[in-house]
Amino acid sequence: MIAAAAFWIFAVLAVFSGFMVIAAKNPVHSVLFLISAFISAAGLFVLMGAEYLAMVLVVVYVGAVAVLFLFVVMMLDVDFVEMKQGFLQYMPYGLMIAGLIVVELMMVVGVWAFPADAELARAHPSPTAAQTVADPNGPTNIEALGLILYTDYVHYFQIAGMVLLVAMIGAIILTFRTREGIKKQDAAKQIGRKREEGYELVDIKPGQGLS
Repeated sequence: MIAAAAFWIFAVLAVFSGFMVIAAKNPVHSVLFLISAFISAAGLFVLMGAEYLAMVLVVVYVGAVAVLFLFVVMMLDVDFVEMKQGFLQYMPYGLMIAGLIVVELMMVVGVWAFPADAELARAHPSPTAAQTVADPNGPTNIEALGLILYTDYVHYFQIAGMVLLVAMIGAIILTFRTREGIKKQDAAKQIGRKREEGYELVDIKPGQGLS
């Protein structure tokens, strides 16, 4: 009973947060709803018994990626008026992509609601069919995931790391771009400053002020 209630709570929060990511007008609010969606998905992973995936989702995506998005959005000085001006221009492309996603979701729901005979046989095997039994002495969930990740999917893991590296470099470049009216420190000039440039001795005569 408690598990079913927790599932519905996390599922509704995940769907609502995912919808608000694209419906919120403020990009900062969108990132906050994205963090809420990640946390809700982590709760669903815990209910499925995948505690390691839930921990990775919270630590990596919420603690690193989403926070990076939040800082980038807050530091980019986004012009909301300019963004709204191009909304109607790109609406046909957005509707086309949204239509493709809806068709894919309908296909997934159709396969789930009306499975083929092979899927039914796989989901409900006959009593005489050989079934695989989990070995209690085998590797744990984390060990099995590590064995698969660093053997069969090691190239995909490296490619994902390169994509994240490029995204981080792009975020840094966009954040430190030149913007008018904002002062920027020159670290090399500050480090190479000489002693004479740091102070000035002024001989003030008695009775006179410093102009």
